[in-house]
Amino acid sequence: MHPTEEAAVPTRVIGLISGTSVDGIDTALVEISGTELDIKIELLAGATYPYPAELRERILAVGAGVAISMAELAEIDDAIAQVFAQAAQNIQIGHQPATLIGSHGQTVFHRPPGGAGEQGRRETLISDLARAKQQLSAKSTPLGYSLQLGRGALIANLTGITTVSNFRVADIAIGGHGAPLVPRVDAYLLSHPEEGRCIQNIGGIGNVAYIPPQHGDWLSKIRAWDTGPGNSLLDLGVEHLSAGAKTYDEDGNWAASGTPCQPLVEQWLNQDYFHLPPPKSTGRELFGVTYLHQCLKDAQAYQLNAADVLATLTELTAASIVQSYRTFLPEMPQRVLLCGGGSRNLYLKQRLQLLLTSIPVWTTDEVGLSADFKEAIAFAILAYWRNLGIPGNLPTATGAPEEVLLGEIHKGQS
Repeated sequence: MHPTEEAAVPTRVIGLISGTSVDGIDTALVEISGTELDIKIELLAGATYPYPAELRERILAVGAGVAISMAELAEIDDAIAQVFAQAAQNIQIGHQPATLIGSHGQTVFHRPPGGAGEQGRRETLISDLARAKQQLSAKSTPLGYSLQLGRGALIANLTGITTVSNFRVADIAIGGHGAPLVPRVDAYLLSHPEEGRCIQNIGGIGNVAYIPPQHGDWLSKIRAWDTGPGNSLLDLGVEHLSAGAKTYDEDGNWAASGTPCQPLVEQWLNQDYFHLPPPKSTGRELFGVTYLHQCLKDAQAYQLNAADVLATLTELTAASIVQSYRTFLPEMPQRVLLCGGGSRNLYLKQRLQLLLTSIPVWTTDEVGLSADFKEAIAFAILAYWRNLGIPGNLPTATGAPEEVLLGEIHKGQS
């Protein structure tokens, strides 16, 4: 059957992802038809299933660079696949069964091309920006590496549903960053005939896709990159400052009770990652526990209370996003659409709106696409495209030299 004929029949697909915040498995059951510009989706069900507490702690430890044996890594890999499979089973209750799963898995390590270093240390920053630019353009630049746990083959076996996983490796293998992968989905779901838009995901790490108006060769003008910290430093800060009593700042209320320290924000924005030109990607290897501890050390000179520290970390997320727009976009957008867990942080949204002045800051909910489950929906679509033989990456976003099929297919046994 030709892909366009196959796409005429609506397909039920499950999208699964846990982001760098490791706050649970975002799960979406989606009905999809069409191919690209004509793609149509309906979100049938969406839910976030938390990790068992012990497994979450083990994942966070691995992501922070704690040394473990290969046997322990295998145990965690299997455990993640099992809870992902259970999430896929749960989301189908009360619905017709899905025929395909797209599982992003759980990222525990991400190394951009052109740079390597000891995981979890601040020294992973490229200290010489000129040298970094030269490396990134050289043919001898080392390939990137990204590891997502939660074996797709095991998910397929446990659910009986064909599962697509390991979405990042094909893009990385040809020299791309393997991130961000969602901009091609954003282009077909959220573009506008007349309006340039920034689709800003705020998970543990922030990433943006700039989608120009649908004029001429608009797809080639899309730009995307990881903007820097999203919720990662905020969640780590809350856990530290509350002595483990809290894991996140609900609605940003704690940060809203403090005052951002602008000199400290300006100091942090001088850091090399924020000035490295796209394509670029990052993760907890940079913006993790060690980075937070350095931020807390820097804050001591200003005698900030806990609320002021959180307000300042929140300001860093907002300011790094806006600075990246002003530095790297061909023009500022006419609208910003937020998604991800950070879109529910009302104080963060207010700070973004203040810094962006007259540019409206909405959520994707306001244009008909779930802000909470957009990333899970995206990996359902990427799996759907892989099944139809349609490329999923966008070279202008990942830095890859060409479009490629994303994901490895593991046949279910149903």
